[in-house]
Amino acid sequence: MSHHCGRFETFRNRRDFLKKAGAGFGMLALADLLRADGPLTAGIPFSSSAQPFASGSPMAPRRPTYRARAKSVIWLFMEGAPSSVDLFDPKPELTKRDGKRIAIDVFNGNPGPLMKSPFSFRQHGQSGAWVCEKYPNVAKHVDDFALIKSLYSESNDHVPALYQINTGIPRPGFPSAGAWITYGLGSESENLPGYVVLGNNQGVKGGPLNWSAGFLPTSYQGTLFRSSGAPILNLTLPEQVTRADQRAQLDLLKQLNGDHLKLHDGEPDLLARIQSFELAYRMQMEAGGLNDFSSEPEETLALYGLHQDASKNIGAKCLMARRLIERGVRFVQVYSDGEWDAHSDLRGNHSHHCASTDLPIHGLLTDLKRRGLMDSTLVIWGGEFGRMPVSQGNGGRDHNPNGFMAWMAGAGIQGGVSYGETDEIGYKAVTNRVSVHDLHATMLHLLGMDHEKLTYLHDGRRYRLTDVAGEVIGKILS
Repeated sequence: MSHHCGRFETFRNRRDFLKKAGAGFGMLALADLLRADGPLTAGIPFSSSAQPFASGSPMAPRRPTYRARAKSVIWLFMEGAPSSVDLFDPKPELTKRDGKRIAIDVFNGNPGPLMKSPFSFRQHGQSGAWVCEKYPNVAKHVDDFALIKSLYSESNDHVPALYQINTGIPRPGFPSAGAWITYGLGSESENLPGYVVLGNNQGVKGGPLNWSAGFLPTSYQGTLFRSSGAPILNLTLPEQVTRADQRAQLDLLKQLNGDHLKLHDGEPDLLARIQSFELAYRMQMEAGGLNDFSSEPEETLALYGLHQDASKNIGAKCLMARRLIERGVRFVQVYSDGEWDAHSDLRGNHSHHCASTDLPIHGLLTDLKRRGLMDSTLVIWGGEFGRMPVSQGNGGRDHNPNGFMAWMAGAGIQGGVSYGETDEIGYKAVTNRVSVHDLHATMLHLLGMDHEKLTYLHDGRRYRLTDVAGEVIGKILS
């Protein structure tokens, strides 16, 4: 029997005593940690000068921790995994040893011999960066690129690899990078979502979990815009409903939701739901014209490749991305159409995808520069992993998470640099290896956020985009 604080408690045995006492000491330790960190309320970003819901809008713009180089991000996502050694990272040893067999682990088994690139390469710009013959217009911008040639990830399967490159974790259920960024910084657009996804024409593998808010408030999830027609369904009012009728309905809903909110003060999902009604109302005026390019000069449409069948779809998405950034959207992710998943006929697959993306990417970068947006916009290009140096099937390559590449350009990036290397055949990252967490940490740094301090309390633990790892790639920054 134990006596304490004026009351008696019976312990069945020594194990029962230690269990209960241990739990008590654990709560004391937790309370001390919470006191040391200050108020830890879920839903309050680390960087905010005010609580994100204090103004009534979870997307209200908030100041970063320190001076930001970038205000917004455009992520050009090449789904399906483009081959580094066939686009930006030629390997002379691969050409030399073409046809020879090596011991190698591959995703689908039965690897073929080493296979040289079917494409020729040339050096471009003052930096002398090597670029495949199929990317002649992208090659004009190499002096703006920081080529990161030593990326690696954990999964050789598309869906978990997509989850990892988007959320930092190769499992579903975690917030995406765009959700973390809008959670930390809000948005400068009142009439559009802070995080927009321009999806592809076949559906992204893994679906909406790639742009989910995970356990963050739902306000921060990505909004999928369609690549043709109205960006979002139901933007147009039915003929029998006037704007005045709609406004009256929303005002009544606002009053009812406000009364409910008084009983659940500060509930983030309820606040997000209320805000979504108002945002949807404002979007009816703003979003409908996003893909109406009639006001754009013909020269601009041609610049983005809208007059060519091969590039017009992705050209329209890249042009829409620029228009979204101009309107204050914080994070735009542009998915290429189809997949770079060349398990056979890599020559045909990559020729097709280069043709569909070459002019649009060139147009976007050119347009951002001449509009003065490149200094405030971070542009990222890449896929979920890379491809093997050995052949597969009829001239294809298998998945390769061991070594692949991406490039960054724009705000805060030192152009014309190459960072990291894979081995002599392009199989594994060996020099200055870069993890997905490092990539995310660098992106957050350029937006003025410390990746170790951008956290959210969930189930008793403070989570972050970079989990428990990640370092800023300082050598690619200007």
